Amino acid sequence: MTSAIRHTTVDCADAYALAGFWSQVLGHSLRPEDEPGDPEVLIEPASLLFVTVPEAKAVKNRVHLDLQPQDRTRDEEVDRLLALGATLVDDRRNPDGTGWAVLTDPEGNEFCVERSAAERAA
Repeated sequence: MTSAIRHTTVDCADAYALAGFWSQVLGHSLRPEDEPGDPEVLIEPASLLFVTVPEAKAVKNRVHLDLQPQDRTRDEEVDRLLALGATLVDDRRNPDGTGWAVLTDPEGNEFCVERSAAERAA
């Protein structure tokens, strides 16, 4: 017998607020029953579950998301995410177009933005 991943869970200070940021990043809506102050908020179909916990983030994530833009370039996506409230923490983009950008969400969770499929194919 094997297991399946049901959700990827993110501990956070405000589940609703952080899920709202990620819903904009991914273009998925929050469930209609989720409301401000809820201790757990789920983004479907991405299966990202945000859970309010009392402790603050203390160290670098051991697991993180790698995003690949679907309808824009990596650099355009980085600009869009910065406008949504992300922070650029490590720019690993290279002059030849390879590389990635490391950002954090509003609660400091790291994630990467890679090149789009079109950029990789070029």
